[in-house]
Amino acid sequence: MTHRADDSGAPSTRPAAAAAESPVAVLNPGAPSGFLLVGDHAGDAIPPRLGDLGVGPADRARHIACDLGVAALGRALSVRLDATFISQRYSRLVIDCNRSPDHPQSIVETSDGTSVPGNAGLGDRERVRRRREIFEPYHAAIAAALDARPGRRLVSLHSFTPVMQGQRRPWRLGVLHRDDSPLSRSVLARLRGRLGEAVGDNEPYRMDGDDFTVPHHCDPRGLDYLELEVRQDELAHPDGVAAIAALVADALV
Repeated sequence: MTHRADDSGAPSTRPAAAAAESPVAVLNPGAPSGFLLVGDHAGDAIPPRLGDLGVGPADRARHIACDLGVAALGRALSVRLDATFISQRYSRLVIDCNRSPDHPQSIVETSDGTSVPGNAGLGDRERVRRRREIFEPYHAAIAAALDARPGRRLVSLHSFTPVMQGQRRPWRLGVLHRDDSPLSRSVLARLRGRLGEAVGDNEPYRMDGDDFTVPHHCDPRGLDYLELEVRQDELAHPDGVAAIAALVADALV
């Protein structure tokens, strides 16, 4: 199993790798919708210089690496709403773009029982590099899109695993909020009108001080938001993606 770049600054013994891919994917730029779609954890790539972070293929295909199905959901909603979708190409195992860079879970050493050896004992130099190369360009793209069209509402797309730490999660979707969002209340009511209690109100997570993207971009601009969680098995097949996209689009408009 390959490991990681040497944080000490010594030359790497790994073969020279291709240049890292841009961290930001922008679909349908300049679209007219009043919504901006974002996917903090949509991607699963790892910069070539980091190898595989010491994480095997099976674990890199799990929810610990990315929000499974969100890339497809974002594409489908972009078409339905004629909205821009900005997503992160790199895995949350490299750096979590929905955590402040000084948050303890910004770069994890363990996730849902899986060790991430390539993140163990990182020094400031490597942490700053990941922030500058991945985290900052992603959030700069979101900020630029919001500033170019003032008043757009932010829709942050996420997915969650059906079982976490041995606990089953019965919800099909969840709306996360801080009791300060008319859009969230409206979408929650409409989704519950269709699916009842299968739609969680601040389930399986609650928007709290851990979240970065929505507070960072919406609060200073006075923007409304929706942070949506979809159980990942709902997005496992194209028909499921299409069904959820139709349901969410109808709830938004």
